[in-house]
Amino acid sequence: MRPQLYEMARAQYGLELNSGPMGIDSRPALIGAKCAEAQGVGAAYHEAVFAAYWLHAQSIEETAVLADIAESVGLEREAFLAALVDEKWETAVAADIQQAMAYGLSGVPALVFANKYLVTGAQPYQTLVEVTEKVAE
Repeated sequence: MRPQLYEMARAQYGLELNSGPMGIDSRPALIGAKCAEAQGVGAAYHEAVFAAYWLHAQSIEETAVLADIAESVGLEREAFLAALVDEKWETAVAADIQQAMAYGLSGVPALVFANKYLVTGAQPYQTLVEVTEKVAE
Protein backbone atom coordinates (compact mmCIF):
# COMPACT_ATOMS: atom_id res chain seq x y z
CA MET A 1 0.00 0.00 0.00
CA ARG A 2 2.86 2.43 0.61
CA PRO A 3 3.73 2.92 -3.07
CA GLN A 4 0.10 3.78 -3.79
CA LEU A 5 -0.02 6.15 -0.83
CA TYR A 6 3.22 7.82 -1.92
CA GLU A 7 1.89 8.30 -5.44
CA MET A 8 -1.40 9.75 -4.20
CA ALA A 9 0.44 12.15 -1.88
CA ARG A 10 2.66 13.24 -4.74
CA ALA A 11 -0.10 13.59 -7.34
CA GLN A 12 -2.84 15.12 -5.24
CA TYR A 13 -1.01 17.08 -2.57
CA GLY A 14 2.45 17.71 -3.98
CA LEU A 15 4.05 15.89 -1.03
CA GLU A 16 7.08 13.65 -1.19
CA LEU A 17 6.61 11.21 1.64
CA ASN A 18 9.64 9.84 3.44
CA SER A 19 8.04 7.71 6.12
CA GLY A 20 9.48 6.25 9.26
CA PRO A 21 9.83 2.55 10.01
CA MET A 22 6.91 0.13 9.79
CA GLY A 23 5.73 -1.86 12.77
CA ILE A 24 6.55 0.68 15.44
CA ASP A 25 4.72 1.16 18.74
CA SER A 26 2.93 4.50 18.40
CA ARG A 27 1.58 4.43 21.96
CA PRO A 28 4.34 6.75 23.30
CA ALA A 29 3.37 9.31 20.66
CA LEU A 30 -0.30 8.94 21.64
CA ILE A 31 0.54 9.44 25.29
CA GLY A 32 2.55 12.52 24.35
CA ALA A 33 -0.45 13.81 22.41
CA LYS A 34 -2.64 13.61 25.50
CA CYS A 35 -0.08 15.59 27.45
CA ALA A 36 0.28 18.18 24.67
CA GLU A 37 -3.51 18.54 24.32
CA ALA A 38 -3.83 19.18 28.05
CA GLN A 39 -1.30 22.00 27.73
CA GLY A 40 -3.00 23.64 24.75
CA VAL A 41 -0.51 22.60 22.07
CA GLY A 42 -2.18 19.43 20.84
CA ALA A 43 -2.62 20.58 17.24
CA ALA A 44 1.01 21.69 16.95
CA TYR A 45 2.21 18.43 18.51
CA HIS A 46 0.09 16.33 16.14
CA GLU A 47 1.39 18.24 13.13
CA ALA A 48 4.99 17.86 14.31
CA VAL A 49 4.60 14.12 14.96
CA PHE A 50 3.04 13.59 11.53
CA ALA A 51 5.87 15.52 9.87
CA ALA A 52 8.50 13.65 11.87
CA TYR A 53 7.14 10.28 10.77
CA TRP A 54 5.80 10.91 7.25
CA LEU A 55 8.26 13.52 5.98
CA HIS A 56 11.46 13.03 7.99
CA ALA A 57 11.44 9.21 8.44
CA GLN A 58 11.79 9.43 12.22
CA SER A 59 10.65 6.71 14.58
CA ILE A 60 7.88 8.19 16.70
CA GLU A 61 8.21 5.41 19.26
CA GLU A 62 11.60 6.79 20.36
CA THR A 63 11.50 8.89 23.50
CA ALA A 64 14.26 11.25 22.32
CA VAL A 65 12.39 11.97 19.07
CA LEU A 66 9.17 12.70 20.96
CA ALA A 67 10.98 14.89 23.50
CA ASP A 68 12.51 16.93 20.67
CA ILE A 69 9.05 17.32 19.14
CA ALA A 70 7.61 18.36 22.50
CA GLU A 71 10.27 21.03 22.91
CA SER A 72 9.66 22.28 19.37
CA VAL A 73 6.02 23.01 20.25
CA GLY A 74 6.84 24.72 23.53
CA LEU A 75 6.64 21.93 26.09
CA GLU A 76 9.24 21.54 28.79
CA ARG A 77 11.35 18.50 27.98
CA GLU A 78 11.70 16.94 31.45
CA ALA A 79 8.01 17.38 32.28
CA PHE A 80 7.09 15.82 28.95
CA LEU A 81 9.38 12.84 29.56
CA ALA A 82 7.77 12.34 32.97
CA ALA A 83 4.32 12.46 31.33
CA LEU A 84 5.30 9.64 28.96
CA VAL A 85 5.45 7.26 31.94
CA ASP A 86 2.57 8.77 33.92
CA GLU A 87 -0.27 6.26 34.37
CA LYS A 88 -2.84 9.08 33.99
CA TRP A 89 -1.94 9.59 30.33
CA GLU A 90 -1.68 5.85 29.62
CA THR A 91 -5.20 5.43 31.02
CA ALA A 92 -6.49 8.26 28.82
CA VAL A 93 -4.98 6.67 25.70
CA ALA A 94 -6.40 3.26 26.65
CA ALA A 95 -9.86 4.84 26.99
CA ASP A 96 -9.53 6.40 23.51
CA ILE A 97 -8.52 3.05 22.03
CA GLN A 98 -11.42 1.32 23.76
CA GLN A 99 -13.84 3.94 22.41
CA ALA A 100 -12.47 3.51 18.87
CA MET A 101 -12.90 -0.25 19.12
CA ALA A 102 -16.48 0.23 20.35
CA TYR A 103 -17.11 2.27 17.19
CA GLY A 104 -15.63 -0.52 15.08
CA LEU A 105 -12.50 1.44 14.17
CA SER A 106 -9.42 -0.70 13.82
CA GLY A 107 -7.03 1.35 11.70
CA VAL A 108 -5.85 4.77 10.75
CA PRO A 109 -6.63 7.15 9.42
CA ALA A 110 -10.28 7.05 10.39
CA LEU A 111 -12.21 10.29 10.16
CA VAL A 112 -15.73 10.71 11.53
CA PHE A 113 -17.75 13.62 10.20
CA ALA A 114 -20.79 14.97 12.08
CA ASN A 115 -20.91 11.79 14.18
CA LYS A 116 -22.45 10.15 11.11
CA TYR A 117 -19.99 9.59 8.26
CA LEU A 118 -16.90 7.42 8.57
CA VAL A 119 -14.05 7.74 6.08
CA THR A 120 -11.26 5.20 6.53
CA GLY A 121 -7.88 4.84 4.95
CA ALA A 122 -5.87 7.31 2.92
CA GLN A 123 -8.48 8.90 0.68
CA PRO A 124 -8.20 11.32 -2.21
CA TYR A 125 -8.80 14.96 -1.39
CA GLN A 126 -11.96 14.96 -3.51
CA THR A 127 -13.49 12.26 -1.29
CA LEU A 128 -12.99 14.46 1.76
CA VAL A 129 -14.51 17.43 -0.08
CA GLU A 130 -17.55 15.33 -1.01
CA VAL A 131 -18.07 14.19 2.57
CA THR A 132 -17.80 17.71 3.97
CA GLU A 133 -20.26 18.95 1.35
CA LYS A 134 -22.67 16.17 2.33
CA VAL A 135 -22.34 17.16 5.98
CA ALA A 136 -22.98 20.82 5.10
CA GLU A 137 -26.26 19.85 3.39
